[in-house]
Amino acid sequence: MDIRPLKVSEVNSYIKRVFLGDMILSNLSVEGEISNFKHHYSGHMYFNLKDEKGKIKAVMFKSDNENLKFNLEDGMKIIATGYVSLYEKEGDYQLYIRHIKESGLGNLYKAFEELKKKLESEGMFSESDKKPIPFMPKKIGVVTSSTGAAIRDIITVIKRRFPPCNILIYPSLVQGSQAPMEICKGLNYLDSREDIDLIITGRGGGSIEELFAFNDEEVARTIYKLRTPVISAVGHETDFTIADFVADLRAPTPSAAAELSVPDICHLNSELESKYNRLTKLMLNLIEDYRIKVKHLNANLKFYNPMNQLRDKRQEIDSLFRDLNYIVEKKLMGKKSELLDLKNSLDLLNPLLALDRGYGILIDSQGKIIKSIDDTTIDEEINILLKDGKIRSIIKSIDKGELVVEK
Repeated sequence: MDIRPLKVSEVNSYIKRVFLGDMILSNLSVEGEISNFKHHYSGHMYFNLKDEKGKIKAVMFKSDNENLKFNLEDGMKIIATGYVSLYEKEGDYQLYIRHIKESGLGNLYKAFEELKKKLESEGMFSESDKKPIPFMPKKIGVVTSSTGAAIRDIITVIKRRFPPCNILIYPSLVQGSQAPMEICKGLNYLDSREDIDLIITGRGGGSIEELFAFNDEEVARTIYKLRTPVISAVGHETDFTIADFVADLRAPTPSAAAELSVPDICHLNSELESKYNRLTKLMLNLIEDYRIKVKHLNANLKFYNPMNQLRDKRQEIDSLFRDLNYIVEKKLMGKKSELLDLKNSLDLLNPLLALDRGYGILIDSQGKIIKSIDDTTIDEEINILLKDGKIRSIIKSIDKGELVVEK
């Protein structure tokens, strides 16, 4: 008879019931060292409990951890009381903690803190000693395991972001007692080569025991004395090692180290195209500005051409000559008019003109004009001037009274 296949959720639900039905797992105390501690914004606490041979995921909900009398942190040894159950959504079993007692710091964590303080006091973490990371390295050396996910991530990211960059891999153990020696050997070899611009060393995340090689004093001192810049890429974002503090740049993951080591060629091409277009636009604008300036200079050259100025001056002289003629003619006309007026005035005063109208002029023997009868005497000889001659006569009588002229 065929057995109906179970759904994944049904399997997880069954296992959870088994855990809850177990007397030991439903109420137990576990001693271990805290690692990967996270205090979620919801108030819940998530971390691992581990010893030299294993680890278990643990969670302590907000309602249980509110009464804790001390702060939890990585490396702390505790005794946790609770129950083991299954998180059905992920299929992970974990320790659900209700109470915690402090048991002390782990030995590895103590050693980590002591070495960190020692090297920091020697100035090996100083920012002033950090070497700059080259912007566009031609060849990058990598010291890590040749079989781990870290090297695959580094190669994939570098080749995606910046294909022209070459990668030289120095395979090394990254875990175990022989790992520090091999890491140092790989770092020194890559640093001795003239063609290596940057070194990346690291591994994927892990427990403090698994990251032991990168907390080694000899590895730290080797990184510090290298002439080639080093990026440390050890563990996940929350994991720190001594190598991270000594290196010229710390990356939270191997993938992040690859991201930080090379520029994005797509971004470079886009930026290059943008700058090329901007430069082209600037050059075209510059050419247009100079074209307008040349046009203005050409116009100014024509305007200030001596021939044009002579031509303009010639026209100006013609205009001045016309104005001068006009002024002279106007002056002459005015003077002619004045002369005519003077002539007419003189004519009015000229006694000879009266002769033309039939009048005569009386002149005594002395040649003086006789204007009144008082100027004459009886029997005096006078001359009468007419227009066509002179009459000599003698005055016979003088009659005084108003003169009546008959026409």
